[in-house]
Amino acid sequence: MKFRAKWLPASTALALVANMLHADDASAHVKWFCAFDVAGQPRNLENVLCANFELLIGVAMLSILAGCLIERTAVSDHIHRALDSVFSGVQTNTEMMFRAGCAFFFISIWATGGILLTPELKTTSTAIGFLHLAIAAGMLSRQTMPLSAAGIVILFVTAILQYGAFHLADYPVFLGVAAYLALVGLQSNFFGMRPLDVVRWAAAITLMWASVEKWAYPQWTFPLINENPAMTMGFDPEFYMQAAGVIEFTLAFALIWTPLVRRAAAIILSAAFVAAIAQFGKVDAIGHALIIVVLIAIAADNVKVWEKRWNSLLAPAGYCVALAVFLTLYYLSHAAIFGSALTT
Repeated sequence: MKFRAKWLPASTALALVANMLHADDASAHVKWFCAFDVAGQPRNLENVLCANFELLIGVAMLSILAGCLIERTAVSDHIHRALDSVFSGVQTNTEMMFRAGCAFFFISIWATGGILLTPELKTTSTAIGFLHLAIAAGMLSRQTMPLSAAGIVILFVTAILQYGAFHLADYPVFLGVAAYLALVGLQSNFFGMRPLDVVRWAAAITLMWASVEKWAYPQWTFPLINENPAMTMGFDPEFYMQAAGVIEFTLAFALIWTPLVRRAAAIILSAAFVAAIAQFGKVDAIGHALIIVVLIAIAADNVKVWEKRWNSLLAPAGYCVALAVFLTLYYLSHAAIFGSALTT
């Protein structure tokens, strides 16, 4: 039965968020498990910007605004203290967590073999494997972390040369991790931004871009939905993919907003990624290892860095600007590279 926007109550949006916390197929990176064609024609914007999509975006803006309003109350301080209690161990060992996470990731892809940087990026080069091990070894000392950062950049550039810039636009988080390692190793910052803030922005950009892909190519995920139809909770698969993309985009946008909002978003996102490992196994655990580390570090971060240029109540406007920017960049860059049109 075709789902119509006017029947969407607020409880449906909450149910979709709750479903994201389970190990469902939308939590996995679809390119690792399904056939895809990056050069293929994306769903045209006329179909993406439909009534259901607009209603979901409206619910998302209200959610962001609600979070910002809560942050302006005394309740926010109590929540921060509770989170600090839960994440106290991570707060004092964030650097070690990054180093251990990077070592695990690069040793894992070396041991798996044939992987350049992520599971769908394949390579036959033995030199790449040695580079993976060298990057992992660089985690043993703070002084060698910048060398590991350079190694990650080399892998990223190699992947661009082999697979194209548009495909690698899915993974700026790797550049963020490289920046974190280099800045921590050099005991420096990036134009006043802490290393964690740099990688936080990179993670947000990565996930917002991936969200647009859910709207542009929902058909890539349909085979997984066919294998597990219960994940859609009875909704039409097209609507489900729209909702999954909106939820991911909203949580990713929240990572660049105010302290409590971004900590809450990081907790939800990391829970979704960790839960997905139970269903998708080793490939998912390896592929998402670094972003899970980043999200846990954001959730633990108790430095109340506010983006002072923005008032927290302007979050809905900022959300709309981010949405317009990412949709425009995705479709215009795809059209420039592959010759596709914005509409058909």
